[in-house]
Amino acid sequence: MLRRSLENRDAQTRQLQDAVTNVEKHFGELCQIFAAYVRKTARLRDKADLLVNEINVYASTETPKLKQGLKTFADEFAKLQDYRQAEVLKNNEQKVERLEAKVVEPLKAYGTIVKMKRDDLKATLTARNREAKQLTQLERTRQRNPSDRHVIAETELQRATMDAARTSRHLEETIDSFEKQKIKDIKTIFSEFITIEMLFHGKALEVYTAAYQNIQKIDEEEDLEVFRNSLYPPDYSSRLDIVRANSKSPLQRSLSAKYPPVD
Repeated sequence: MLRRSLENRDAQTRQLQDAVTNVEKHFGELCQIFAAYVRKTARLRDKADLLVNEINVYASTETPKLKQGLKTFADEFAKLQDYRQAEVLKNNEQKVERLEAKVVEPLKAYGTIVKMKRDDLKATLTARNREAKQLTQLERTRQRNPSDRHVIAETELQRATMDAARTSRHLEETIDSFEKQKIKDIKTIFSEFITIEMLFHGKALEVYTAAYQNIQKIDEEEDLEVFRNSLYPPDYSSRLDIVRANSKSPLQRSLSAKYPPVD
């Protein structure tokens, strides 16, 4: 009966070990990927700044309406990047990226939490091994049947069993608390991530809407007229008529003089 109880508790301990290992593995992966996501976001700001600069440089070479539209777009896009970078934590905390503080750091903290749970598991396993060793010793003693040693072995086994039961209860309580906190933390971490992304993308939608409207206001006909005027100086038409007249043959000039065009 006692041997069966030991086997059941060993199976329970292995299950708890698997639960801790699972968290250690996947939380570690999530932490690394979320951290990479934050770094990519930071690099995106750098690329966006380059894009804003290039749009402004190009806009300065273009016709008025196109120039105005591009520069307005660049201004709106730059505002969005400023907002991306300027998210400030609540409660007057230090200015850091909210993703780093609200998502990456809590996941990173599980490295320490998992280490503590492994220490609890180690203590429980030590007590279980001591109990199993005392049980084996008692069984051997019973086979040999010396009564005094039999009593001593039973006393040692009882002490080891009580110690194992105490550490097992402690482990069960801490692992139960660990599981409860893990679920709560997952809900909090992912909720924070979603909220941060929703806030940013909500602002992004607002800014992009304004940028889209400004781009649509570009008057291509007006700019095309400006472009055409830049190609042809004001006296171009009169000079063109002179060239055309001089290019006619004598017969054509004579006919044109006798029979002028009728409006």
